[in-house]
Amino acid sequence: MSEAARQPAGRAGMLSLAIKERSALYAAYMPYVKGGGLFIPTNRPYQMGDQVYMLLTLMDDPNKLPISGKVVWITPSGAQGSRQQGIGVQFDESEGANTVRQKIEGILGNAMKSTRHTHTM
Repeated sequence: MSEAARQPAGRAGMLSLAIKERSALYAAYMPYVKGGGLFIPTNRPYQMGDQVYMLLTLMDDPNKLPISGKVVWITPSGAQGSRQQGIGVQFDESEGANTVRQKIEGILGNAMKSTRHTHTM
C-alpha cells in the first residue's frame, strides 16, 4: 500500500491504495459508515473532515478506481490494542462511489456478516 504526498491542511489529499487479498479488504472496509468507507493505513497527519481522493486497486483488477470521501476515523500511532495507524474515509455520495461500494460488497459477500476484528472495530 502506498500513498501520495499530503496536501496542506484544508486541502484535498491523494492516496493510492492496492488491496490484493480478500482478508485485507475485509479488514479495511467500513460497512457501518453511511455510504461505505475504507480504512487506509498512513502515518501522515489528517484531521476529521479532510477531503481525500483515492485511486483504489481491488484484487486482480488492473483498473484503478477513483473515489473521494472525507476522513471520519483516525487511529493515531500507539493506539490501544496495537491497532494500525491510519484514517477511515467515508465515501462521497457520487455514482462512482456507489459502484465501488457495490464492487467491494460483492467481493466480500457473506464475509461481511463475520465478527472478526477489522482495522476500525
